[in-house]
Amino acid sequence: MTHLDAARVSENAARVREEIAAAARRAGRDPAAVELLTAVKYVDVEDVGVLAEAGLTLLGENRAQALAAKVAAWPDPALRWHFIGQLQSRKVRQILPLVELTHSVASDSSLAQLERHGTANTEILVEVDVAEEEGKAGIAPAALGEFLARASVRVVGLMAMPPFTEDPEASRPHFAALRELASEHGLSQLSMGTSQDFAVAVEEGATIVRIGSVLFE
Repeated sequence: MTHLDAARVSENAARVREEIAAAARRAGRDPAAVELLTAVKYVDVEDVGVLAEAGLTLLGENRAQALAAKVAAWPDPALRWHFIGQLQSRKVRQILPLVELTHSVASDSSLAQLERHGTANTEILVEVDVAEEEGKAGIAPAALGEFLARASVRVVGLMAMPPFTEDPEASRPHFAALRELASEHGLSQLSMGTSQDFAVAVEEGATIVRIGSVLFE
């Protein structure tokens, strides 16, 4: 995504926020309980400032090197950064000082690095493979309790990426399963839902939705 237009992005963001609010109200939830995170994997470093101008200040990056470059280029204290990509244990040390939340912890090697480099303020989400897809990153639902017990940093919630589908309703049972797991383990944050299914995710309890393409159309 290059040469983004702040006015257009702002219009798109307003529409997405309206859809989030409507979905929250349908579920009897407070719309303010849902944060819009802008996924910036395909946004050029130069255009990060356009997002800030458009009022999008919670940003999520998938790649450690790109995260470092974007944070360095835009040291605006109003910008908040999350790491939302697959977390490699060897990148934990680089990522932690740059973000307020890491969404995708799913291995014991990452837990070991978090214990080594984390602080009392380090917060993470654990990625769960709710659909139990072969070869996909994420902790199996049945193994979640033991994994949480091994975490030495503060786990505040769960994250999931259900199988891709053109039908948002197909994601609903996976979102509901993640919500139930979070409730079972006393966790309050749920990072789930992307551009194609975020309204369903909000209806099922998402507290963070990760939005990319629909903001840049």
